[in-house]
Amino acid sequence: MSLLLDNITQLSHEFGGDEYIKAGGGNTSVKDAETLWVKPSGTTLAGLTPEQFVAMDRAKNAEIHAVEIPDDPHELEATVLAMKMDAVLPGSSGRPSVEAPLHDSFDAAYVVHTHPVLVNGMTCARDGGEACLRLFPEYLWVGKLDVGHMLCVRTREAIQEFTEHNGRQPEAVFLKNHGVFVAGDTPDSIRETYRVIMGRLDEEYNASGLTLDLEKGPAPDPAIGEEIARLIRETFETQDANFVATDGPYDVADGKLTPDHIVYMKPHIFEGEPTREALIEFRERYGYSPRVVATDIGVFGFGATENNAALALELAIDGAQVKKLTRAFGGIEYMDRATLEFIDSWEVEAYRRKVAEK
Repeated sequence: MSLLLDNITQLSHEFGGDEYIKAGGGNTSVKDAETLWVKPSGTTLAGLTPEQFVAMDRAKNAEIHAVEIPDDPHELEATVLAMKMDAVLPGSSGRPSVEAPLHDSFDAAYVVHTHPVLVNGMTCARDGGEACLRLFPEYLWVGKLDVGHMLCVRTREAIQEFTEHNGRQPEAVFLKNHGVFVAGDTPDSIRETYRVIMGRLDEEYNASGLTLDLEKGPAPDPAIGEEIARLIRETFETQDANFVATDGPYDVADGKLTPDHIVYMKPHIFEGEPTREALIEFRERYGYSPRVVATDIGVFGFGATENNAALALELAIDGAQVKKLTRAFGGIEYMDRATLEFIDSWEVEAYRRKVAEK
């Protein structure tokens, strides 16, 4: 057990940097015949220690796959959360990753799930599915983004179909508007699969003349961001703009790219001149004050804490990079409205946001 946890901790650190995930995104796990050790929800991969992994009874975890699916998705999530917490073994603390049942669906010992910009340039693209089949015929593409337990259900079904057809489970599973799962029986097999994925995508972007570099203007005077923050606070009497992070202007993307973007920057950004009237119209349309404001002179992230603001801006930059890379595969394709609204109101993601932003 000690070696397994040491190995998954090392893998978590290796794949917990900016190249692979942002904020509290991504998750990792390791398993033996009886126990699954999975990353706690909201914690960062880079900061994990062996003791932090949540130990789960695999027999109880397997019962989740047979749960009856009700019509109300929030009722389903509450039921599954209770079952996951019941599967946590004594001595473990923290809430297991929402995707723990999916981790348990892989036969391989190690699973590392990340959201690299290079990967999401494909998964968030209009022609991402066709590109994946061309670039990664040995892996699995799941083209309909489900959320919560339904993500686990649909992806598990896709893995089973792939296994029946190919006589083996896939070493990698790409999820539309989400990221990639990589599974392997050794740490080196995980590293090799990621090397293949990142290498092929890097070659594809190079061939298209695309890089991660954003065409940015100079950073504006920080006083401008502070003035916008003051206007938001006064207009809505909110603490969501207590702090501001500032960057130069660039081509932004909306937050409805992936769950991570929705969690930290909300589904929609504000673009244009942030007058009081325009901000009120934005809130009347979407139901919240903006976390990201993009103007001709700069991009600004806002939050109730300094870390909130920094995360909003960090995900805005990530989203702009993803948007740029989607040009290699037919341009950007956002998730559908029903999916983004569910994620934005989902208790699990609110919990993840709360933990990650501390």
